[in-house]
Amino acid sequence: QVQLVESGGGLVQAGGSLRLSCAASGLTFSTYAMAWFRQVPGKEREFVATISLSGGNTDYADSVKGRFTISRNNAHNTLYLQMNSLKPEDTAAYYCAATPSRPNGSRWRSEYRYWGQGTQVTVSS
Repeated sequence: QVQLVESGGGLVQAGGSLRLSCAASGLTFSTYAMAWFRQVPGKEREFVATISLSGGNTDYADSVKGRFTISRNNAHNTLYLQMNSLKPEDTAAYYCAATPSRPNGSRWRSEYRYWGQGTQVTVSS
């Protein structure tokens, strides 16, 4: 049974930092490209960042480029999202996702087979 479990969310002031983690089990982690998405109530889930199998290739939404860093540790089956210079508009539930079919990762929700349950990030102004 595949499980993706996010952690690290919370309440932070604007300009602050948070580090999200996503612990994976039940799959061969190194054979899955990974991504972070986020969602605000009433809006569609949107792409944040993606990372390739080895971690050598990454891609970011324009809204987070230069502030967020996605990384992975295949030995520990864990995905990370370092979020710096947080803004109130970053407030959302953050989800990790895994796909076996796009080695370099993908921006498209439909490409992802497995999803975590989400962790809430709230940035106060």
